[in-house]
Amino acid sequence: MAPAWVLVLVTMVLGLVRAGPVPTSKPTTTKRGCHMDRFLSLSPRELEAFKKAKDALEESLSPKNWSCSSRLFPRAWDLRLLQAWERPVALEAELDLTLKVLGDMADSSLGAVLDQPLRMLRHIHAELQACAPAQPTLGPRPRGRLHHWLHRLQKAPKESQGCLEASITFNLFRLLTRDLKCVASGDLCV
Repeated sequence: MAPAWVLVLVTMVLGLVRAGPVPTSKPTTTKRGCHMDRFLSLSPRELEAFKKAKDALEESLSPKNWSCSSRLFPRAWDLRLLQAWERPVALEAELDLTLKVLGDMADSSLGAVLDQPLRMLRHIHAELQACAPAQPTLGPRPRGRLHHWLHRLQKAPKESQGCLEASITFNLFRLLTRDLKCVASGDLCV
């Protein structure tokens, strides 16, 4: 199974490197100082740091310690299915959980390999928060699919630590290459 993941990751990275930045009609900004469009594509150096971290994380996972009661990030998890205003909300919740779990893992022997990816994820998270509405309670309330996903992410810490670590590890590249790119694309994400 590991060789298949490596092949998929290498193919994705090569495709992203060849594709380069994705042009947009205008920068994705919702407030002054909010420039999510810079995350339409990550640099090859950043992607390589995430690949090294993901490889180290996968090696550290003990298969017997991560039997999960349900899939935290099911295959149907696709931010394109949400309304444009819902996507940053879902990504922020996904990043919150990812930062918490990877931060806990960084306290182990994985600290050195997780340092750069964690810095990048924190930077993305800070930029995303700069784009969030000042008073989220005044905007539309999460409903439907978004409500279901947010509820699932809130319940996630009740899963075993091994399950959380495995789920976050296997979702890392989807977060970076699909979810982040979708939010950075704004209304152009279809």
